[in-house]
Amino acid sequence: MNIRKRFRTHPEMHTGALNDILFILLLFFLIVSTLANPNVIKVSNPKAKADTKAKQTVVISVNKDQELFIGSEPIAIENLETKLQEYLSKETEKPTVVINGDSTSHLGTSIKIMQVIKKLGATPVMAVDQN
Repeated sequence: MNIRKRFRTHPEMHTGALNDILFILLLFFLIVSTLANPNVIKVSNPKAKADTKAKQTVVISVNKDQELFIGSEPIAIENLETKLQEYLSKETEKPTVVINGDSTSHLGTSIKIMQVIKKLGATPVMAVDQN
């Protein structure tokens, strides 16, 4: 007498909705990653009539307390030239350095930064708000 089942059923998992879930997750992370702001130093830019868009090689931020930052890394004004040279040496074409200065920062600090940038052969650009 044969007691075994003739037709064995194999357990299966329905994965039809998995593609939809993965697509939604991918879309979510793509949207969130484009909203991330690389400038984490909070400054209020001065106002201007024209926008100063340029290919940003390096971003130097100056806050209201005259503290300098390359990206989000704090740096002293005395060490700016050597640190900036490290960033600019990696570029093949003429680099552009964006100065993201607070509207209440001193003009003298921005001029010192521009002099260092021009000495290294890069193009200085001031970031402004259009409003």
